[in-house]
Amino acid sequence: MARIVSVGAALQDVYLIDHDDFGTNKRGYFNQIELGTKIDIDKIKFSTGGGASNAATTFARFGHESIFMGCIADDPAGAAIVSSFDDEGIDNSYTVYIPDSHTGYSLVLLTPGGERTILTCRGASAKFDAIDPNDLENIHPDWIYVTTFRGNMDALDRLFTKARSLGAKIMFNPGNLELKNTRKMLGLLSDVEVLLLNKDEAKKLVDGSIFSEIFSRVKNYVPVAIVTDGSQGAFASDGNETYRLGLYEDVPVKDSTGAGDAFGSGFLAAYADGRSFKDSLVFASANSTSVIQKVGSKAGIITKHKHLHDMPIQEVR
Repeated sequence: MARIVSVGAALQDVYLIDHDDFGTNKRGYFNQIELGTKIDIDKIKFSTGGGASNAATTFARFGHESIFMGCIADDPAGAAIVSSFDDEGIDNSYTVYIPDSHTGYSLVLLTPGGERTILTCRGASAKFDAIDPNDLENIHPDWIYVTTFRGNMDALDRLFTKARSLGAKIMFNPGNLELKNTRKMLGLLSDVEVLLLNKDEAKKLVDGSIFSEIFSRVKNYVPVAIVTDGSQGAFASDGNETYRLGLYEDVPVKDSTGAGDAFGSGFLAAYADGRSFKDSLVFASANSTSVIQKVGSKAGIITKHKHLHDMPIQEVR
């Protein structure tokens, strides 16, 4: 068992599910919804999400000592998030309450095919300067799993510097706003042990158009690099072994929300437990595949005892 701190956002997710009005057209847009009309929704579902909250849940269900660091407000949505942490056995004693704010919300419009458009009001979740890296001195984590700080590079630098001074390893899953600042982003990577990106994000960091070419450049920056490409699988390397992954299972998608979080946190959950690089990638793929088969970013998260089957995974020489 490892002590893993997940740092980033926790949100209240509100799903609006409709099988008629939320259909999509050939251009990938929702069918036209006219202004001034009232639309009956088939179903509404409340859950909690956010990258760090999702990751903390994976670590807890795997059996690690899971700790959340992030910001919420003292309101009903914040109470729902804390309650979900308590249910999962996640330590939320380092959660920061932001006064005169509100907990972040995401409104998820979900299509029958599992694709979604997310409208997010980040609220307290984006107050990253309020996170105190010195709290890590009380935790002494083995790993910190860091999601997007919405481009707040100074706050990330303070966090990374403190983590490395304590001997903690860092897995980083940045967002587009970090990747826009290439110079500072590359500077942060000197502290990172594991970097997780999707293909579109990787193209913002390095030049290239072919997936294998993009990946070969990304992996030069960190000891362990993982670049995903949705249904096309992923590339991953730890410097000694490089793999091309297919899909764990080709399953119908009910909700793709949280699939990337499930893959990244699933990898670290297994890797920090001492599983091989290859086996950790298989667990990551299984976790992500399970999550997309349920509505909500946490409902499908698996445990360490989940029986795993073989999957398409090829070592690249």
